[in-house]
Amino acid sequence: MTVKGRVGILHYAAPPVVGGVEITIYHHARLLLQRGYEVHVIGGRGAPFYSGVYFHRVEEVDSRYSDVLAVSRELAGGVVSSRFLGLRARIANRLRAILPALHTTIVHNALTLHKNLPLTAALYRLVQDNAASLIAWCHDFAWKDELYLPEMHPGYPWDLLRTPWPNTPYVVVSEHRRHMLAELLRVSPQTIHVVPPGVDPYEFYKLEPETRRLVEKLGLLDVAPLLLLPARVTRRKNIEMAIRITSALTHHMPRPTLIVTGPPGPHNPTNVAYLNSLRELAHRLGVENNVHFLYEYGEGDQPLHVSDAMMSDFYQLADVLLFPSRREGFGIPVLEAGLARLPIFASDIPPVHESAGGLAFTFDPEGDPAPVARRIAEVLTHDRAYRMRRRVLQQFTWQRIIDERVIPLIEKTRRDSGSRETEKEYSEPEG
Repeated sequence: MTVKGRVGILHYAAPPVVGGVEITIYHHARLLLQRGYEVHVIGGRGAPFYSGVYFHRVEEVDSRYSDVLAVSRELAGGVVSSRFLGLRARIANRLRAILPALHTTIVHNALTLHKNLPLTAALYRLVQDNAASLIAWCHDFAWKDELYLPEMHPGYPWDLLRTPWPNTPYVVVSEHRRHMLAELLRVSPQTIHVVPPGVDPYEFYKLEPETRRLVEKLGLLDVAPLLLLPARVTRRKNIEMAIRITSALTHHMPRPTLIVTGPPGPHNPTNVAYLNSLRELAHRLGVENNVHFLYEYGEGDQPLHVSDAMMSDFYQLADVLLFPSRREGFGIPVLEAGLARLPIFASDIPPVHESAGGLAFTFDPEGDPAPVARRIAEVLTHDRAYRMRRRVLQQFTWQRIIDERVIPLIEKTRRDSGSRETEKEYSEPEG
């Protein structure tokens, strides 16, 4: 595979150390790797944590490194000693062996936090020398924190934390932090990028590998809403009604998608003909891409068997249980939907009333699908839990954040770094 670019990620500590920044590093590194980038993580603490991601341990980068702690004590008292200058030079020399080969390096916190000022000063020197292209990823601001203000002093190196560095884009995790940093740096908020942290639905839901394959193949995290029909393909399940409801729902919601989990029933040879008629109906209604029979998505020529574990996954992923059966003995899916907190839209038949106890939205299985679709849209539109989940899936998954925010920023920084000339902002002590 062709490497798109070489990206560094630098922080005091890296995974498997546990912390908010380290979680961000983990997801950025693995997803950038999956997108074709060569990823180098540089940390004072940590270890190799993901196959294919390079890890460079530079102990002087660690905010808890003994020499860093000794210098930090001096700096807290306002003293810039030869020990500081020597450590700055040592860190710069170690990073010169890594950073110049990278197209850009994301640096977490070191440009606005004082936990390792020799590192901050070393990075600034590398930027001045055009030896590193950095992205300042800023979580905390020493000059804006009352806890840290007693340790801040006018001049170098503390002013590095409150003055914008040349040719270095700044990133914060929220609009609130954007305005804080803009005030600190005395720049327009619009010059600062907002890239929030995220969540990984696949890891959060602990999806089975086969479920994940289907979710990615069918784009199920992007559909709205996802309708689950857990049934074999038999006529009494009335799947044609579910297809008609899905079609009617396209007039109210962006991309309704119906998942039928079971294969054709094995005991009636006409079920294959029934499946073909369902495909024809979906095509005729223009929703052939909105209706999926999961058994068709097995590997190779084999039908897919949806295991109990996969079924549990789909209950977690779905937005609605759609259960239009003409006949049922009891209706176990109604109980399973209850455990999964799914709204239940089901046939108005006695077994559903017995299992749901009046808590399902019921409809005539032979009736007009349009009112059912309108009711589904109304219920979901007013359901804050549904709306919040859609918000998370549309804006706050690590996958979307990487693709829509991080990679464009990396590529822009990479393009801009080719023609940059840095300017010296400080009269630094030599050493």
